[in-house]
Amino acid sequence: MSVPYKKVFWAAGFGWMFDAMDVALLSFIMVALRQEWGLSGEEAGLLGTGNLVGMAIGAAVGGYLADRIGRKPIFLLTLLLFGAASLASAFATGFISMLFFRFLMGLGLGAELPVASTLVNEFAPPEKRGRTVVLLESFWAVGWLIAAVIAYFIIPDYGWRLAVILGAAPIVYAWFARKNIPESPQFSLKAERIPVSQLLTAHKKETITLWVVWFAIAFSYYGMFLWMPSVLVDKGFTMIKSFQYVLIMTLAQLPGYFVAAYLVEKWGRKQTLASFLFMTGVMAYAFGESNGTTSLLVTGALLSFFNLGAWGALYAYTPENYPTPLRATGSGFASSVGRIGSIIAPYLVGYYSGLQYGYSFIFGMFTVVLILGTIVLLILGRETRERESVALG
Repeated sequence: MSVPYKKVFWAAGFGWMFDAMDVALLSFIMVALRQEWGLSGEEAGLLGTGNLVGMAIGAAVGGYLADRIGRKPIFLLTLLLFGAASLASAFATGFISMLFFRFLMGLGLGAELPVASTLVNEFAPPEKRGRTVVLLESFWAVGWLIAAVIAYFIIPDYGWRLAVILGAAPIVYAWFARKNIPESPQFSLKAERIPVSQLLTAHKKETITLWVVWFAIAFSYYGMFLWMPSVLVDKGFTMIKSFQYVLIMTLAQLPGYFVAAYLVEKWGRKQTLASFLFMTGVMAYAFGESNGTTSLLVTGALLSFFNLGAWGALYAYTPENYPTPLRATGSGFASSVGRIGSIIAPYLVGYYSGLQYGYSFIFGMFTVVLILGTIVLLILGRETRERESVALG
């Protein structure tokens, strides 16, 4: 592993981890905000939706600019925007101000994720490219774990504002770390500019496949995990106990990433992604049907394992479907379309729970979407592990 490759991987990874901390904290503070501000389920869902609207816009704009201006400057700018908005959200005075800050956080985060994965993809050695991008995504699970720990020990006794401040502070370190990373050599050497329209002409099949899969996985992930602590409270557990159980479930994310990191090189990107998507759908249904503590913990842990493993495989798979001049743009637009699903899902959970629909129905909805995404991937998707000509541009 060369020194630049190490720098890029760790700088991107730590930033990714801190971003995940702040996104995850929303799922925990929603429980506290519903009590403190008297938010309805629909309003709580809108907080998640506002964040994800920003992510949808940020992903498309960030990916496009990274192919025009460069990976590094967009990489830095996105973290700065996210960090400032995250810290400001700790001082929100009500629903409207929190919604505004969560939208700004979404802009920064949405732009960062496709740019970061593209940058790491372009620095990684070809034989380790898939595994490396999946391992980058594993930092997201570490961030969720830290957020769960902060929520469990801080929110009940010290309040949600301190938890948000603690989550935002380390982003300063990540920004300084990123200043020292180099620009992608593939961006620096290329002169060609490919029109965005080629996403739906020369690369139509790949684009449609990725958009459907991104929609399915983002719809299920944000719908399920942003609401997970609230779901457990509604199933009869206390706030503290629900935080504890989510922490246990979150631990299963890391082995999910590691198994996916191994399989993307052993099986290939497409087969690994399809398998993890399908099993996420199975576990979503099982979790929705669970009521006892043991069944909730087991199915919740397996849901985390397969869902986050699927995310890792998807981040490895996506940039390899496009040539270098279109790589960040293609990844960004796929992420942006996926965020449409993530915008809809948290709101739908709040809406249906407000109408007294059971969680069997709600999680069954996630199962259907995930199975449909798996079918499209298997029919239209193509394997990219051996396609070095495309992966390297």
